Amino acid sequence: MTKVAHARAAPLALLLLALVLLTSCTSSPYDPAVVSRGKDVFAATCATCHGAGGEGQANWHIAKDDGTLPPPPLNGDGHTWHHGDGLLYRIVRNGGQEFEDPRFSSFKSAMPAFGEQLSHDDIVAVITYLKSLWGDKTSRGISIVESQARASEDDPFPPSGG
Repeated sequence: MTKVAHARAAPLALLLLALVLLTSCTSSPYDPAVVSRGKDVFAATCATCHGAGGEGQANWHIAKDDGTLPPPPLNGDGHTWHHGDGLLYRIVRNGGQEFEDPRFSSFKSAMPAFGEQLSHDDIVAVITYLKSLWGDKTSRGISIVESQARASEDDPFPPSGG
């Protein structure tokens, strides 16, 4: 190519590169069909307690008189992202008492188990939908999506049927 041809091609190449980068920054890493299914299941099963947008209940971190905690936000404003996919799956399937942590021996949850109502794929879809709500939120300068993905490396979703 001549210098003139390079000069003409350079702006086009930069434009294409910018479009590729812009597209990769704005596209969701989650399968849209799974997110849609999860949104529907969430609306039918979870929104009554956790809110239509996953915002949770007020004072979700303060125990009620019976010792249970109100439903937390699941939209990235709470602590959901601290947990790997496996624990989140087990909490949905087995109920809130699945979350046993020696640091919180008095933890009590009123969340019921949904393992009899929801299929494996429904539970995975709900969790995927919730993660899609987190967007580019950060905690202490670190992406909560990336932080949760790291937690999920050690505690992934169980295999279907598991």
